[in-house]
Amino acid sequence: MIDVQRLRVLRAVAEHGSFNKAAGALLLTPSAVSQHIAALERTLGHPVAVRSTRGVTLTEPGRLLVEAAETISAELDQVRRAIDRLTQERPRLTVATFTSGGRHLLPAALARFVRTHPEVELTVLESEPEDAVPMVRGGAADLALAYHFDGPPPVRPGGRPGLAWRPLLEDPLRLVLPGGHRLAGRTSVDLGELSGDRWVLGCLKTEAFLRRYAELAGFDLRVAASTTDYFFAQTLVAAGVGVSLVPQVALAGAAHTAVVRVEPPRPARHIGLVLPRGRRTNPSAEALAEALAATATATAIATAEQSGARPRSGPAPAARLLPRGGLRGGAQAPEPGVTRPVS
Repeated sequence: MIDVQRLRVLRAVAEHGSFNKAAGALLLTPSAVSQHIAALERTLGHPVAVRSTRGVTLTEPGRLLVEAAETISAELDQVRRAIDRLTQERPRLTVATFTSGGRHLLPAALARFVRTHPEVELTVLESEPEDAVPMVRGGAADLALAYHFDGPPPVRPGGRPGLAWRPLLEDPLRLVLPGGHRLAGRTSVDLGELSGDRWVLGCLKTEAFLRRYAELAGFDLRVAASTTDYFFAQTLVAAGVGVSLVPQVALAGAAHTAVVRVEPPRPARHIGLVLPRGRRTNPSAEALAEALAATATATAIATAEQSGARPRSGPAPAARLLPRGGLRGGAQAPEPGVTRPVS
């Protein structure tokens, strides 16, 4: 039988790349770490790690064991939390969320949740997806509201062990222009028409993403300002520093700005939930997930109705803030939330 403690030691070796560093992290001696690994190899009948002057390299059996160790560790953490809940006077729920999701989607869902589950002690942690996903895997959070841009979601089938990705909605990026911009009166704009403008980034992670769309439109992105706050980015746009792409959910209606749709290909942010998979989930987490799905659907329907589009029906994973097609030309209804310049 494989010893769980030895798997923990192997995980530390894989994480730190050496026996000495793993020993320091585990408060063990290097000799003890070496003995644990040797015992693990005897039990398995295969080498799991190869030491060299450049550090430690895992063998294929070693990599498989580390993946299993991550799953087992997450399972044990969840069981410990479930046992703790059994002895608590009040059930607890911890949710991690990114800033704009926490500001615009989470409050309505929490209000609904609190009305139906007043006995639950809530904790909300502001965290970007790259930090929130490990929190759910390790049991520090029961679920996470997260997002991704192009490419796969932060959790994929067969990817991070013990986690599942539940889509909520597609959040299209909108152009935010200074109120006096030459294109401020348009209902939609091709990104190529902004080839001479400078840009304000509302999220540092989006620069490479935006550069790809600029390349598709035939120009190089010139960055005037980089921020980690979409609201701050919109105030910089209002000041005339540049133009910006802001997710629909994060639009703040800043004074002296105009919001315009982007013509295809339209960049979008995909919002969803990260939840434990294949093990006992906190019932309160499922209840909040349902409330968030309802909020996402309501957001999608409201935005579609305001834009003159027919809202999609069906479960929240299929919802989009706006349909992929259409929304061209000047016959469309004005963009909801547009703030025109004050004369």
